Amino acid sequence: MRIYGESISGNCLKVKWICDLVGISYEWIETSVVAGDTRKPAFLEINPVGQVPAIVFDDGRRLAQSNAIILCLAEGSSLIPTDSFQRAKMLEWMFWEQYSHEPAIAVARFQVRELGKSVADLEPRLVERGNAALKRLEDVLADGDFLLGDAISLADVALVAYTRWAGEGGFDLVRYPRVQRWIGRCEQALNIRD
Repeated sequence: MRIYGESISGNCLKVKWICDLVGISYEWIETSVVAGDTRKPAFLEINPVGQVPAIVFDDGRRLAQSNAIILCLAEGSSLIPTDSFQRAKMLEWMFWEQYSHEPAIAVARFQVRELGKSVADLEPRLVERGNAALKRLEDVLADGDFLLGDAISLADVALVAYTRWAGEGGFDLVRYPRVQRWIGRCEQALNIRD
């Protein structure tokens, strides 16, 4: 299997972490958005939307969108609850991550890290939305070590990817001590060393 991804992208790293955790071998193909790799014809044949991550299975099937990919790769593992309600709660968090969390946390990080924007120049609404997302995580983590209770799931994988880098976008994680502890638990469970 080939993973087309960018090492600075939380969405791409989710895919790598799941492969490493469940023992799926892969070839990582560094694919830079900033350098324009995702707009080249060869990549657009893999993912016409021009986004990473994208994977190509050994049989030629292709799949994009980080949360769809990790759901496929983790099938049958303990990362996906067997109880239908708990599985739906996991998906609820994964959908929320892409709609309400990632568009604030990851975008602020990208603007600061890649575009050189100062934190003070970030759009106030972006910062407000990011802090609201972190507060939501802080609140739910009062009920357990992970988002669904006492065991890590794909919901945690989806959300920790950019949360762990929120400081690079100007978000003060000291304000969210439960989130900081949760990040540590997720990194340990996923064996993240970077």
